[in-house]
Amino acid sequence: MLSLLILVPLINAVAILLGAPARKSALVAVGTNLALTFLILFGYDRSRGGFQFAQVNPVVPEWDLNYFVAADGLSIVMLLLTALVTFAAVWVTPAIERRERLFYACVLFLAAGATGAFAAQDLFFFYAFHELALIPTFLLIGLWGTGERQTAAWKITIYLALGSFILLIGLADLYLAIPESSRTFDMQKLGAARNLVPAEAQARPYLFLLVGFGVLVSLFPFHSWAPPAYASAPTPAAMLHAGVLKKFGLYGLIRIAVPLLPAGAQHWAWLLLTLLVGNIIYVGLVTIAQKLDLMLGYSSVMHMGYIFLGISALNVVGLSGAALLMFAHGLSIAALFALVGQLRERTESLAFDQLGGLARTLPFLSVAFGFSAFASIGLPGFANFASELLVFFGAFKPAIAGSTAGPYRLATTFALWGVVISAVYMLRAYRAIFFGDTTKERATCTDPVFARRLPVMLLLATLLVAGFFPQAFIAFIEPSIKALLAAAPGP
Repeated sequence: MLSLLILVPLINAVAILLGAPARKSALVAVGTNLALTFLILFGYDRSRGGFQFAQVNPVVPEWDLNYFVAADGLSIVMLLLTALVTFAAVWVTPAIERRERLFYACVLFLAAGATGAFAAQDLFFFYAFHELALIPTFLLIGLWGTGERQTAAWKITIYLALGSFILLIGLADLYLAIPESSRTFDMQKLGAARNLVPAEAQARPYLFLLVGFGVLVSLFPFHSWAPPAYASAPTPAAMLHAGVLKKFGLYGLIRIAVPLLPAGAQHWAWLLLTLLVGNIIYVGLVTIAQKLDLMLGYSSVMHMGYIFLGISALNVVGLSGAALLMFAHGLSIAALFALVGQLRERTESLAFDQLGGLARTLPFLSVAFGFSAFASIGLPGFANFASELLVFFGAFKPAIAGSTAGPYRLATTFALWGVVISAVYMLRAYRAIFFGDTTKERATCTDPVFARRLPVMLLLATLLVAGFFPQAFIAFIEPSIKALLAAAPGP
């Protein structure tokens, strides 16, 4: 069934390129994938736990290289995020005036790559599926973006290619650090065979993985590619990359780097704490001065700092909070980009001084943007609040034996100030767009039709469900985190 999640968008992308109706085929693909994901979600046996729905096909047996897909609770939550955001992104796509077939094919290729990365249990395919998603990202921004789209497309490509190259070095270094008799690409075998890499040899491969994954996630100071790329990207590309594909690096740290290299994670904890404060405070302050589309891009970069804080704690509470925040942030930022895309269609400007009073003419967009903004700043009732709370609690009790909790508590204090900063720029934006006097040019704006409201409503409803019932999602995530941390030192 997991292979179907990858094959359905791939087959439909090829069919679209060969002449099938572009939008209808894309909607069929993402609708099918959403239904399959819910079947996996409700078909997963939590009492048995572990990896399920496995499929293994040998590729190079002598290297133990296989096409291997399977899903545990953590993977399923990420697959659900991918299916929800992809479904919403395709649905909200406006009319494409040129190269419509190529546009929808690129969206489906991107979705297939992200799905494959979260389902893969082989290091080679884990890496390869992510690379599959990078080429369509470049094309979507370069061909259908706005503003300085070509500059933004080249910048994101250079940065992500560099990050992928460093990540490849880190994975190769990890592979070579494993004793020759135990070398394998099988991520489950690597996780089951504890302490494969001697503690004194873990610092270097972990640093490569941290920097490689960090560039892909826009870890400060490797973040400058993200805001202009999201500001220039067409709405579906911004939703998919900020909401889903950026989570690949965070998922990789949780799935690979932390459990296989716990001593390396301890050794470089001070570096990660320093850089994540840059994400939260420096980038947060920069965000205040931006216009709407760039503000959302910088906001996405800023909130990565909270997830890094949860990962740095190296305990079940912090990592579970980080995983849930990946899910929550993906939904909220996708909803915000969808709404901004609809605002751009109606106003043709995202500068705050050219907007105002739109709540009178766009009541649905006003309410939906308010809900999305409140979710982003961590208002109680949304999944973001529950996950950030877990991150803060986890960071106050880091699982690093013999170390002082002071640096973690200092970083957590900065993170709490970050909540204030995010409230400042989100509420400022909300007031500037939807309140005040309506300009003459905007007086005739109308809300989107009901069909185009549904995708945003779906994302917001999921955020509320996960906010009111976070334990339903933690019940999937926590057992996976406990299994991954079985190799890491206890608190």
